[in-house]
Amino acid sequence: MFLEELQPEEKTAFLELAVMIASSDGNVSIFETTVLNKYQKELELEDYKPTGMAVGEILKTFKSERSKNIVLTELFQLIYADGVFQDEEGEFVRLIKEHFGFEEDEFNSFKDWIEKIRELSLTKEK
Repeated sequence: MFLEELQPEEKTAFLELAVMIASSDGNVSIFETTVLNKYQKELELEDYKPTGMAVGEILKTFKSERSKNIVLTELFQLIYADGVFQDEEGEFVRLIKEHFGFEEDEFNSFKDWIEKIRELSLTKEK
């Protein structure tokens, strides 16, 4: 949705982070795979292969508030893609929230917004 606004180095860092989160529970669902493929297409990085970059290095890549907001928004979409918020995914979200310095209210607003978008898309599909 907003990924095209990221800088080139942020785009690859975002994909690294997205793959890391999707596989954090040991299973990348078909729903998560679909979202990851959408991300690669939107970022124009269809052939990109993750390098296994460390999460701390990935998070340092995002410097602007806009980039941080985009990352959190898009990652919530990935996390909710399979309808389950796994504990491992929650740990990544907590780490991102702390590293980016999101206040609790701001963080919850993002989460609520993504949940509403997901509900609307599920209603639309029915």
